[in-house]
Amino acid sequence: MTLPRWARRRPARSVFTCNASGTVEVYVWDRDADHDPSNRDPSSRAVRQLTRRPAGTYLAAIEPLGEWVWWFDDEAGNEFGMWRRQRFDSSPDDPADRVPLDPAYPAGLALAADGTAVLGRCTDAATSIHLVRPDGTVRELFGHVEDGEVAAVRADGTLLALAHAEHGDARHKAVRVVALENGEPRIVADLWDGPELGLVPVDFSPLEDDPRVLLLHERRGRLEPLLWNPLSGEQFDPELDLPGEVYAEWYPDATALLIGHDFRARTELFRYDLTTRSLTRVASPRGTITGATARPGGVVEFLWSSSATPPVVLNDRGGTVIEPPGPKAPPSVPAEDAWVDGPGGRIHALICRPRDAGPPFPTVFLVHGGPASHDADAFSPLVAAWVDAGFAVVRVNYRGSSGYGRAWRDAIEHRPGLTELEDLQAVRD
Repeated sequence: MTLPRWARRRPARSVFTCNASGTVEVYVWDRDADHDPSNRDPSSRAVRQLTRRPAGTYLAAIEPLGEWVWWFDDEAGNEFGMWRRQRFDSSPDDPADRVPLDPAYPAGLALAADGTAVLGRCTDAATSIHLVRPDGTVRELFGHVEDGEVAAVRADGTLLALAHAEHGDARHKAVRVVALENGEPRIVADLWDGPELGLVPVDFSPLEDDPRVLLLHERRGRLEPLLWNPLSGEQFDPELDLPGEVYAEWYPDATALLIGHDFRARTELFRYDLTTRSLTRVASPRGTITGATARPGGVVEFLWSSSATPPVVLNDRGGTVIEPPGPKAPPSVPAEDAWVDGPGGRIHALICRPRDAGPPFPTVFLVHGGPASHDADAFSPLVAAWVDAGFAVVRVNYRGSSGYGRAWRDAIEHRPGLTELEDLQAVRD
């Protein structure tokens, strides 16, 4: 399952995806129904499946008011389609409104509290950004032959943040903020760090009177957070003293940032106080966190797993928030770390060995895709199945993998496929 994402103005309502039905589908969760023992209406059960499609449904988001869920309707999982909107309290058999645009690849979706949506769509020819009003009317805001993606809208719906590659480098994008005044787009500010330095827009401040945008930058060779005021141009760089790559999101009151730190295939969480400029560890077990969120009141919830333990949503108070619907997956074996000298530097690999047998083991290498991906100490049914069959499994974070800095990630440029094979051979040998 994915981490339940909650409606900003109705935090009891959340949406997530899960494969409990046999395919990945959209589920909704109402915590108010969870805690109301008098509620016997089956249509308002705490956790309900919202979609049922032959090839599954992988992308979903919930509007800030919690009344509508958006999900991406593609053809047989080919990632080419269009967004639909469906009521939170509906069922898989109920109709879902389709955005009246031609099919395309998704390029971001941002939802405002007034029901307005901004979505990006990409084809082989161009990228376009569209404004969708609550009544279903659609207007194109931008179009360009280069890559682009919608990131976020401001809490009051007046500003839009997007990433773009109009400078010609889709791997290292720039950021643009646009004012949405009566549906007329007006560029407010652009931010670009220069060649081979990317910027990733995350979200606007959750406060309506705060125009700051949370970004990720690569100015020191790895992803780190940056706060940018597009109206004044002011920037604040926390300069975190963490060795790995960082992702971040706002706390709901905008007084702090929730920091995720990926280092050597594992994740840890921190709270960065924007007033005292101090970093405090957020409690989490050893393993990998694939999503985290700070809820009203400051409780942090996160989707955690390890190579040995299937995914579960935990909080920083030591509690279990929710487990995936359906039968519980059996545990597997822990991952061992291996560091191997390679042609481009030390290579990190994860090894899982069968528990009830001795070496030598038949061995399989499972190679992750990309670009900008990496293998982590996270639960994998595929790895578990190979181990159960008596195989050792090796996963290699070769050059081109994320999580080890910009230089390691970008080492595949101009030699795609070759650097990866060199590192795989080094680990095998």
